[in-house]
Amino acid sequence: MTEILHLREVYGRVLAEVGKEYENIVVLDADVSKGTYTKFFAERFPDRFFNFGIAEQNMMVAAAGLSTTGFIPFVNSYAVFCVMRCCEQIRTFVAYPRLNVKIVGGHGGMSVGPDGVTHQATEDIAIVRAIPNMVVLVPADPNEVEQVVRAAINYQGPVYIRLARPKVPKFLPNDYKFEIGKSCVLLNGYDVTIIGTGIMVYECIKAAEKLSKEGISARVINASSIKPIDEKTIVKSAEETGAIVTVEDHNIIGGLAGAVAEVLVETKPICMERIGLRDTFGESGSQEELFEYYGLSIENIVNAAKKVLKRKNKL
Repeated sequence: MTEILHLREVYGRVLAEVGKEYENIVVLDADVSKGTYTKFFAERFPDRFFNFGIAEQNMMVAAAGLSTTGFIPFVNSYAVFCVMRCCEQIRTFVAYPRLNVKIVGGHGGMSVGPDGVTHQATEDIAIVRAIPNMVVLVPADPNEVEQVVRAAINYQGPVYIRLARPKVPKFLPNDYKFEIGKSCVLLNGYDVTIIGTGIMVYECIKAAEKLSKEGISARVINASSIKPIDEKTIVKSAEETGAIVTVEDHNIIGGLAGAVAEVLVETKPICMERIGLRDTFGESGSQEELFEYYGLSIENIVNAAKKVLKRKNKL
């Protein structure tokens, strides 16, 4: 039976493990360590854990200072707070001097559900991606979380890691290897390419399986590295399938869709459909209700693939 886990809990346990290997890792949290699961690190290394309370901007600047003394700070809060509330601090005090700070936003996207719009970070990827020197990573399953954390540690510079709230099954191949700036083709297909990120990748796979039953061959790509984006794989898929659908739990403006469209318009303009929030805010509700209402369901992905194929065949 496939194991289903909270990505943020996996992250918390991985962080506590790497804390044994890297004595210069320090963890900062904004009074939500039970939700971000940094509590595991705090229990094991209390002298390297700092709770700043509801003072995220101060926390971000403190992390910048710590990084200049040889520490590797991991800054944690809900994505809506550690990115949006701290945008100026990230830009000016972390990214501009290119400091070695790792920012981890939990509860990304609409998947926080009932918490509503105040806690739904649906613009965070766009904000951080627009800041120079930032790396933006969105792991898709529990196994990838550990690889993303280790890649962030080994990368010298600022990194934003986005985690979602719901449980996700382990579905990436056992031999899967994450690399910053690279994506992974999970299913090969030749009619249409579906590019997903984060928790939406699994939904893309299920949509591809449904399309297969209707005789449509869909390629599925896990784009866990949003910035830098894997231009080579995107262009290759555009050339081989001629149609692309992007899928994200985020506003289609500036997120994965924007990143992919920017690559295509400069290299291989083709038909493209975008699944995500269409320049709107979310509402309160269950994840299933919200995904259905805002067009992020498996059926919506299937319909988008069919729509882009109709456009492709008219060219």
